[in-house]
Amino acid sequence: MFNACTYLVDRHVESGGGDRTAVTGPGGTLTYAELLQRVRRMASGLRDLGVRPEERVMIYMADSPDMLALILGAMRIGAVPVPVSTMMTPKDLAGVLHDSRARVLAAGAEFAPAAEEAARSAPDLAAFLLTGDTPPQAPAWAQSHLLAKIAESDGLGDPYPTSPDSTALWLYTSGTTGLPKAAVHRHASIRSVNETYGAQVLGIRPDDRCLSVPKLFFAYGIGNSCFFPLSVGASAVLEPARPTPAGIAQRLVAERPTLFFGVPTFYAALLSSDLPDDTFASVRQAVSAGEPLPAPIFRRFAERFGVEILDGIGATEALHIFVSNRPGEVVPGTTGVPVPGYDVRIVDDSGADVAAGTPGHLMVRGDSIATGYWCRTDVTRKVFQGQWLRTGDTYAADDNGHLRFLGRSDDMIKAAGIWVSPSEVEARLLEHPDVAQAVVVAVPDGDGLDKPVAGIVRTEGSTVTEGEIIAFCREGLAGFKRPRAVFFLQGLPTTATGKIQRYVLRDALRDSGFTP
Repeated sequence: MFNACTYLVDRHVESGGGDRTAVTGPGGTLTYAELLQRVRRMASGLRDLGVRPEERVMIYMADSPDMLALILGAMRIGAVPVPVSTMMTPKDLAGVLHDSRARVLAAGAEFAPAAEEAARSAPDLAAFLLTGDTPPQAPAWAQSHLLAKIAESDGLGDPYPTSPDSTALWLYTSGTTGLPKAAVHRHASIRSVNETYGAQVLGIRPDDRCLSVPKLFFAYGIGNSCFFPLSVGASAVLEPARPTPAGIAQRLVAERPTLFFGVPTFYAALLSSDLPDDTFASVRQAVSAGEPLPAPIFRRFAERFGVEILDGIGATEALHIFVSNRPGEVVPGTTGVPVPGYDVRIVDDSGADVAAGTPGHLMVRGDSIATGYWCRTDVTRKVFQGQWLRTGDTYAADDNGHLRFLGRSDDMIKAAGIWVSPSEVEARLLEHPDVAQAVVVAVPDGDGLDKPVAGIVRTEGSTVTEGEIIAFCREGLAGFKRPRAVFFLQGLPTTATGKIQRYVLRDALRDSGFTP
């Protein structure tokens, strides 16, 4: 028997650490004993709603103690928490609700309109929970409750006897194929990332305080703000607001975190801000993942703020980082070396290992790899190959074993650390009546970070402008997916069989020196 919730919370209380701070931030502060009480009440409340082991609980909330307790409470009773991005549109949310067949949707009051719209098309929904003081407008077939009432349950919320292989968590990703799909993770995988990256690379300690720019609905964020701190009895600082340099600086001053987690785009934003140079005085180590960290950003951040950034690569399918630089041994511009507990290979198209310096497809294996995608047999077989996960990244290793990112093995774009499917953005562009054809590619900005850029062919006689196209995309897509620039073309580059050659536009823009 192994339950990730009891591993992360109960054992600290049982060993006398109940008075230690588990979570803090604008949403409030809880000790481990208080967190356990809230988790048990959430677990009992979910049981009262009829949630059974392995049924899904979708969570559409900003980072807060209640969100953390709900994730852990679902795990506790053998149910499956499914935290999803609050940047999802109602259409996106409806899609994952339908795909997951979630029995419960828990939403933050600030996201109620989108959640209520999405819930109307989710017939598997049995209950709708909402934070705040206003009951949700649930569909006729679902119960509606305030989350605070659920958290007042009188039940004990005892743990369900899950095994290490029981499903603990689903995380949705566009990954290598564009359409959202759920990576299925085991209870044992949570322990695994703590014992590998958390202990042997990050070196997390009970006196650490963790502040993460990526939110709990990301694999990267849930490791930073839940798995790692709770694994050793440390503290998580949860910031519910959309991250900005000024907001994060305020949290740094107020909470004095020792570990800081970001993505390259945000580190670039911090460097462009007017924050004091001692803003990161409390931070002993910064971490970056989500997309490759350009060497100039690493150097400028260390020179200005006095903190070293550890760059690494992870994947939703791997739950967290599996290749990383090491403290005091960073090789700027590289992703580092494999994390202890993981094996990596770089292979050619036939699956054979390549020599050092030769580009190839990055493969990884380790105990935290997901068991597959929910109801996605074809793509599961392509991505999960025996013990190995095909990451979709092209890498090369130097003679010392340090890995260097060379690009995606497909056309997916990672903007601000989040996957963007070119086909999804192109589909939105083509909804505009003045767009005849569209292609979306990744072009690095001035800091070397990829951003989506669109090339379109106007309909005959159209005079639509770049600003109008971007505004149209902003209305129908999450902000990080919108094109940062639009180019008007006479025609799209295609192969003899009519397939669009995205690389032609991408290479032409890069060769021209254009930056979005």
